Amino acid sequence: MNNQQQRKNERLSIGVVMDPIEAITYSKDTTLALLLAAQELGHQLWYMELDDLLLKNGRPCANIAQLKVFDNADRWFEKGEKSLTDLSSLDVILMRKDPPFDNQFIYSTYILEAAENQGVLVVNKPQSLRDCNEKIFATSFPQCCPPLLVSRNSENLRIFHQEHGDTIFKPLDGMGGQSIFRCQPNDPNLNVILETLTQNNTCYIMAQQFIPDIKNGDKRILIVNGKAVPYCLARIPAAGETRGNLAAGGTGVAQTLSDRDRWIVAQVAPTLVKKGLMFVGLDVIGDYLTEINVTSPTCAREIDRAHDTHIGTLLIREIENILNK
Repeated sequence: MNNQQQRKNERLSIGVVMDPIEAITYSKDTTLALLLAAQELGHQLWYMELDDLLLKNGRPCANIAQLKVFDNADRWFEKGEKSLTDLSSLDVILMRKDPPFDNQFIYSTYILEAAENQGVLVVNKPQSLRDCNEKIFATSFPQCCPPLLVSRNSENLRIFHQEHGDTIFKPLDGMGGQSIFRCQPNDPNLNVILETLTQNNTCYIMAQQFIPDIKNGDKRILIVNGKAVPYCLARIPAAGETRGNLAAGGTGVAQTLSDRDRWIVAQVAPTLVKKGLMFVGLDVIGDYLTEINVTSPTCAREIDRAHDTHIGTLLIREIENILNK
């Protein structure tokens, strides 16, 4: 009998892997929203960072600390002393480490996968975190995407630009709108942009036809275990910008999902459930899916404030349902 079966219908031990909680932005941090919901539902929280994870004689362990969280902008957490603990003692681990998605992130998923093999529910599933690059994963649903190309060959990328004109070029491992370039027809900077992003034809990047509807916002749609939250956050670019990311100066406006948004969700959701991706953020511009965020989706607090959606509670209830089956 595994630890999930033993603790069925009892208070759950929920671990979280995250960036330093001291440095989060209280008013915006989605991880804090999830932790507040879990604590309110009576579950016990345990805190760890990437540095705390280890494999000891093949056993997944971590230096973890008991955690309490508070809905208070001046004091939002309290941590106990860390102690070395076998991760199999936890029921759930929320993997909420922000990108960059690099080798260190990948190595951490191997440790979390070892915990998963001991019966711990890891959200999101470690293998799927490795498999589902947030930009390339979207290309699994071509019916939802704009014209695009993934290549590291500058000539291929130039041909795409010639065919489609106004084009967005972006790295495959970026976040927050970093290193995203818009090249209009006859842009004199095209060659240097491609040289820089591909690092002289050694790094794959994505070319994507520019979507004029970005002026109306880059919509973040949150999906909880295959079900969409009925409201999204449209991130409206600042004046003179083509990036809607909040980190790039965009303004968030919560709005109801459109019929097209719901159609895109219906195309993607069954695959998310199959892959164990319980908490996911779709990025949609106009009628098109542009990214599928699986590592550490955000925008829950902004949507909650606008529409009282309690997204953290939705996720924790889904986790309870899975463990109580």
